[in-house]
Amino acid sequence: MPTNDKLLEVIKIQTEITRLGLDLGAVMQHTVERVLPLLGANGAVIELADGEEMVYRAASGIASDYLGLRLKAASSLSGLCIKSRSALVCIDSETDHRVDIGACRKIGLRSMLVLPLNHSGVTVGVLKVMSPAINQFGEEEIFILELLTESIASMMFLAERYDRNALFIKATRDSLTGLANKAFFMDRVRTTLLTRKKSSNPSAIVICDLDGLKLINDNYGHRVGDVAIKEFANCIRRVTRELDTVARIGGDEFGIISPLKSNTEVEDLVRRLESEVTKQLLYENKVIALKASIGYALAPQDGTEIEELIDLADQRMYSVKREHYKKVKMQPR
Repeated sequence: MPTNDKLLEVIKIQTEITRLGLDLGAVMQHTVERVLPLLGANGAVIELADGEEMVYRAASGIASDYLGLRLKAASSLSGLCIKSRSALVCIDSETDHRVDIGACRKIGLRSMLVLPLNHSGVTVGVLKVMSPAINQFGEEEIFILELLTESIASMMFLAERYDRNALFIKATRDSLTGLANKAFFMDRVRTTLLTRKKSSNPSAIVICDLDGLKLINDNYGHRVGDVAIKEFANCIRRVTRELDTVARIGGDEFGIISPLKSNTEVEDLVRRLESEVTKQLLYENKVIALKASIGYALAPQDGTEIEELIDLADQRMYSVKREHYKKVKMQPR
């Protein structure tokens, strides 16, 4: 049995999960972050079934860079967990024929523990913890995770009555704006990059940041800050197309995946975004200034790896943001 301290920590996490309510994306991400110190794990993920694949919908630790990763259910321990509906332990991935060895080596794990997540009588996903060390998990860790998976499964049950399509929406949507969340965005980036290998047409990965959100929150409160975020999201919606993927990937940060016919189209997209989001929003007799810093990367021109493309788009966005602040400081007062 776990120590009393660990059991108290499990209860605390369960309470936190309940307080997050029906924001399933937040519930999953909070869970994978909180289990790391509890179990001495180096990484954790929640994978949801999507047809014949398992998809990383929440990730932390050594797995955090692989949000959106897809594994074939038939050749992974997670897929076997779905099928067996029971806890599975991998002592050493290098000698375990049940695992996706390529994915294990990419992430850097050697041992893992996988537990099923049940929703409406169906196992729809798994909670997985991992370590680069061999034989890291045993009966105590299984017991602790079983307590937590029951809480997550309960939130899945409540999220939308027995509707697996609604469950998918809850897991992949940002509750404030209704846009896709970071997990879905990363999944689509990975899918886009795989598709681009078979096509000569480029794709743009755009990072768009709402400038001055902290100042809005400090001056007017978070309720008004949320209004600014929602209006910012609506501005992006008006500029983008149905075939574009638009997501809220952070507090004030949004991502866009836009298939293009030529590289020059991204410059037109950036201009339209800047024009649409640069405005003054009147709310409850308060004038809120909206402005965006935008950066982008092109695939395959700027690279074909997800990390390098997002890093480049981020760098370009922060470069624009620094220029904005320089101009503000230079203005006469």
